[in-house]
Amino acid sequence: MKMLQKICFVLLLGTFSSVYGGNCGDDCRVRAEQGDAEAQFNLGLKYSNGKGVPQDSKEAVKWYRLAAEQGNKNAQNKLGTMYRYGWGVSRDAEEAVKWFRQSAEQGDKHAQSNLGRMYRYGWGVSRDYKEAVKWYRLAAEQGLAKAQYNLGVMYAKGQGVLKDSVMAHMYWNMAAVSEHEDAIKGRGVVGKK
Repeated sequence: MKMLQKICFVLLLGTFSSVYGGNCGDDCRVRAEQGDAEAQFNLGLKYSNGKGVPQDSKEAVKWYRLAAEQGNKNAQNKLGTMYRYGWGVSRDAEEAVKWFRQSAEQGDKHAQSNLGRMYRYGWGVSRDYKEAVKWYRLAAEQGLAKAQYNLGVMYAKGQGVLKDSVMAHMYWNMAAVSEHEDAIKGRGVVGKK
């Protein structure tokens, strides 16, 4: 049993380091400078998070852009986020939408959810609830809890879809399985009606 726990710990550690710190070995910079899109993305993550290098949003943007221009969907989503919040670049919602769309069209669930949010609030695009629902649904179908929650909100408010408390409750239940706190509260409110 202890051996199994150790194996699980090592696997989880590897997963978290690749997600939060950039899964990039000692030759990361060399590979990135040689044009390896995955290494460029991971080097961007390192600069975003300050893991193994000083935190530097401008440098992160540089590496994300190089990877994004090669079609790396993760870098496209991150670059969109950098533009959305003005981290390392001037805030530019239209540019954020451009990068979110490129990533979303490749199936990245985080970019799909981000693009849904841009349409929902009219950031960088004309507000379009039906388009927001489309992108939230694509991300929700891939199991992204925040997209499931937001799709539930759209049903609860009747934004882009017919108002439907049963559908809202269903999507909030799906998000609640992932312990999304707002979804847990939302399904409780709808459940009492």
